[in-house]
Amino acid sequence: MDYGSCRSRICKIRHGVFVSEENVQTDKFMGLESKTSSLPLCKFVVVPVPFEKTVCYGHGTAKGPAAIIEASTQIELWDEETKTETWELGINTQPAINCKGSTNTVFKNIDKTVRNLMQYKAIPFYIGGEHTVTQALAQPYIEKYKNLSILHFDAHADLRPTFEGTPKSHACALYPASRQVKVVQVGIRSVASEEKQFCNTGHVTTYLMHEHRDIKKLIPQVIKKLTDTVYITIDVDGFDPSVIPATGTPQPGGFMWYEALDLFREVIKHKKIVAIDVVEACKRSADTITEFNTAKLIYRLMGYLAVKNKKK
Repeated sequence: MDYGSCRSRICKIRHGVFVSEENVQTDKFMGLESKTSSLPLCKFVVVPVPFEKTVCYGHGTAKGPAAIIEASTQIELWDEETKTETWELGINTQPAINCKGSTNTVFKNIDKTVRNLMQYKAIPFYIGGEHTVTQALAQPYIEKYKNLSILHFDAHADLRPTFEGTPKSHACALYPASRQVKVVQVGIRSVASEEKQFCNTGHVTTYLMHEHRDIKKLIPQVIKKLTDTVYITIDVDGFDPSVIPATGTPQPGGFMWYEALDLFREVIKHKKIVAIDVVEACKRSADTITEFNTAKLIYRLMGYLAVKNKKK
């Protein structure tokens, strides 16, 4: 049997200890907890935000967080790029935020959770859910860090002031933040007529994908535009659909896997990252590509952060 090929049957972890499938926890990111996974000690904390109210095409984002966490149990613990077993630094998985009730109620629940987590040293990874949640997730960081900027990875500008009668919509996800702090948008290849006026004006820098396909040229421009303290919001439709197929409103021509990783690696290397959200991944019955690749992305970003801190 190839023990490295199926984490669901058996897992080999450091020090030669084997863990059977019965010990893998499908509700914990990466399926295992280390001695430092308690919230006061952990390096990373994963927070599911299964909110879905305003999606206007494909559905399934509410089931995305649980699917991603379950898929993470199939990812190898040793990261082949960063050469680390990042989980050993401690990954705490929080219960899903209560997303029942009105949007205002959900936003209050999100705000309370975020402000509580800000007491700890752990870097949060919020898993959505539709992109609307970024409005509530980012606001406490905007208030705390006066020099904050936001890296917005997405196919869509998400700068509408309102959409279908509400300002709290996935199509308005970055509008409130863009009125307060610098927002640097990458991967954009869908802009509505009512939001084009907000691109490349005020606090917003928009890099349209078709105009910035050379990632080596794009990265230094993004680094220069961002401030030293960064919140990252990743809508998975920023990737090409061949990488992340199950998302509400996919667009052709997005970032490929290694292009995006090059960008994230350099941003993490040069900036202080206070939090990351990853949103708009949907669960579908046809395959598990989206949840697996999204889980792999999150673990890789944790690895970049771990390597950075190790070098300090």
